[in-house]
Amino acid sequence: MTRHAVVVAASAAITLAVLVGCAKQDHAHDHPHPAAPAAESSSPHHAHTAPHGGTLVPLGDHQFNLELVLDAPTGRLTVYLLDAHAANFLRIAAPSFDHIATVAGEQRTLRFTAVANPATGETLGDTSQFEAQADWLKTTPTFAATIPSLEIRGTTFTSIILKFPQGNEPD
Repeated sequence: MTRHAVVVAASAAITLAVLVGCAKQDHAHDHPHPAAPAAESSSPHHAHTAPHGGTLVPLGDHQFNLELVLDAPTGRLTVYLLDAHAANFLRIAAPSFDHIATVAGEQRTLRFTAVANPATGETLGDTSQFEAQADWLKTTPTFAATIPSLEIRGTTFTSIILKFPQGNEPD
């Protein structure tokens, strides 16, 4: 083998080793990767951090997350749509979706409407942020709720049940 062929072969081996090493690296989170779905779905300690300090609500088998953030002084509840690891925002085309809360035994419907955000380039019809406002949110820090239906990337989730601010994960 010529000296040039040896250098090319060595370069290819190093490149392959780097690529394999990068594919196996830990992405700074505390649970198994999708290669081990049984361990992930049965783990009682599967958790992510909400980017806005709100309440995370996993959807499906941790396919996506909703983050609910309450601004009690204004009575505004914001919902952010996030990926499975709550690390990236997911934009959808929906103009709105409903959230039915039970407060003191009474049902109250909140309509979450899409929010445009010039800082992120999100627009109505292509956003991950939705907001609802109600005066009762100013004085009600906890409630149970159901989102009747929400479509995210071709998957429709129905009867999403949650407790605010706990979320929907089992204790």
